[in-house]
Amino acid sequence: MTTQPPPQGNPFAQNPPQAPQQPQGQNPYAQGQPGFPQQGAPYAPVPPQPARRKLSFKTIKNIVIAVVVVGVAVGGYIASRDDADTAAVGDCMHRGSSSDTDPDLEVVDCGDAKAQYVVLAKIKGSFSALTAESKCSEAAKDFQYSYTESGSGSDFLLCLKDK
Repeated sequence: MTTQPPPQGNPFAQNPPQAPQQPQGQNPYAQGQPGFPQQGAPYAPVPPQPARRKLSFKTIKNIVIAVVVVGVAVGGYIASRDDADTAAVGDCMHRGSSSDTDPDLEVVDCGDAKAQYVVLAKIKGSFSALTAESKCSEAAKDFQYSYTESGSGSDFLLCLKDK
């Protein structure tokens, strides 16, 4: 004698099995129709754009102050450069001060009325008054004046004559 296996499911259940129901919130008529994406389509949600941070007045003010400070520093450096540093043989010079210790020599155009001296030689190195005279005598026979600069990192001697 063979026995039947018990039926699947709960034999004591009172409700018969129901047909699968449509998930809530979806259009039951759009399922499977062309032009409508299916549930679980390969579209990812678009992340929200990060909020753009606006520059505050304080930040703008600090940037402007920094630019002004850098500009003043660069302008001061350029203005404080001694033109004697940039002088080359053949340049004309103007003496801006009557002081013998700081004559404030500046390079000017040789056609300028302010041009007083012509650079005959420029020799690198540190020189005393006596050695400057002998070096200028060797480098430029007709020199009249010597100008030495030292201590600024670029020691040199200029041999000059009247224009």
